Amino acid sequence: MNKFKNHTDIELMREIAKFESRALEELYDRYSPLLYTIVKKIAPDEESAKELLVEVFSIIWKKSNKFDFTNGNVYAWLVTLTRNKAVDYLRRSRKSESISQIYDDEYEDYFILPTFLPGMDSLDLETARSLKPKVEEALSELTDTQKYVLHLAYYEGYTIDEIANKLNVPVETVRNKVMTSLHNFRDNLAKE
Repeated sequence: MNKFKNHTDIELMREIAKFESRALEELYDRYSPLLYTIVKKIAPDEESAKELLVEVFSIIWKKSNKFDFTNGNVYAWLVTLTRNKAVDYLRRSRKSESISQIYDDEYEDYFILPTFLPGMDSLDLETARSLKPKVEEALSELTDTQKYVLHLAYYEGYTIDEIANKLNVPVETVRNKVMTSLHNFRDNLAKE
């Protein structure tokens, strides 16, 4: 039995920062199903998704000391890290002009590792699971167009300019559509 089974997420991150491999195993057991689901929605195929999940946990192992322990939002950090890594992979595979930098530690620290504003509300895995039906309901109330532009931005990693080119519409139209979609989603979620 893993001695870290009853540790909180933040306690696991502290242990991982000390290079305690059993703590990483426990974090993997807790979060790999969720993170794999995120990666699978973004990655072009299952093999890429599996490789990306391994890369995400490699980053966690190497860079857990960059986690903001005062914030303590492990769930949000892991989800954002996973999304950032998967979207970066997609953009690089498209040979996007916006991604011409070499992928090194500095790039990873700046573009892949999440940073959050101080005072951000903390969210844990169980709370997120309990909110899933509310989030799905709030998303279902968006128009098809609103869902599509959010999908292009969040899951396919397109920039506002790239979405405008893809849809052959002005950049300002896309920007307004994305902002309206996000506001409507927030309002729908608040209703729930």
